[in-house]
Amino acid sequence: MNPTARKSETQSVLKLSPTEAWKQRSREQWTADPCGAHVASEHDFGSREYFDAIERYRYSEYAPWMREWTHNWMRGWTREGVESDGPRVLEVGFGTGTDLLQFARAGAVVTGIDLTPRSVEIARQRFAVYGYEAELLVGDGESLPFPQNAFDIVYSFGVLHHTPDTRGGVRELYRVLRPGGRALVMLYNRGSLYYWIGLMLKRGVLRGELIRHTPREIMSRYVEFSEHAANPLVKAYTRREVKRLFSDFRDVRIEVNQLTRAELKSVGRVLPEPIFQWLARAFGWNLIITATK
Repeated sequence: MNPTARKSETQSVLKLSPTEAWKQRSREQWTADPCGAHVASEHDFGSREYFDAIERYRYSEYAPWMREWTHNWMRGWTREGVESDGPRVLEVGFGTGTDLLQFARAGAVVTGIDLTPRSVEIARQRFAVYGYEAELLVGDGESLPFPQNAFDIVYSFGVLHHTPDTRGGVRELYRVLRPGGRALVMLYNRGSLYYWIGLMLKRGVLRGELIRHTPREIMSRYVEFSEHAANPLVKAYTRREVKRLFSDFRDVRIEVNQLTRAELKSVGRVLPEPIFQWLARAFGWNLIITATK
């Protein structure tokens, strides 16, 4: 983007309310850098090979635990004794549609909503390439355009910590879930190695950024970094804060995961697998929340 265009775009954002400015930055970020697209640049955009590369990276390299985690919650579901229809699944913030496609493959009737029109375009292409159907909409997770009790499962992975009113977003998940339905959510973990060592120690203390910036500003600058420099809102939570966010739900379980050996540099290459897995489950970057209405 040329400097003149970027300046004009920045001025437009500044005219918005603080809440809308944050949301506009999120749109800019994931329009310029669709989720996972950096690993598929050698393939033709929108081709099967392009989407295969994104999926392979997500489930084989970045987060191998993810596929089993989502599929576990698909097993043995029931809805008022009906067995012929798949569960009604809503994903809030689906990006390029990688995870939503897994629910469709498992037999779910899937709906997705995303703040970024570009994400909707890409996900529609993905579903067409693989021959699955999905209802994909542009919309805001803080105000879902669905009636209450509409879905069996609501899923939102790495999204609600980018929206200004995270609590309002969680309330919306609760509202559109049927009684007995489950929410599957990931939020960033403020107790993680990445937060304290990668961000606060390395960036904040050793590079002196805590003198000029708040922890949230440091996350905004580096967690979702791209050349576009949209600097979207980024938040991280403790377990106690998550329990408060999900206090409307009757059963809330919190797990920790997500660590790569590359993040641990040379130590990561020699750590025995049991120790590495313990670190991931104790100090990983993701708080993985399952909550029942």
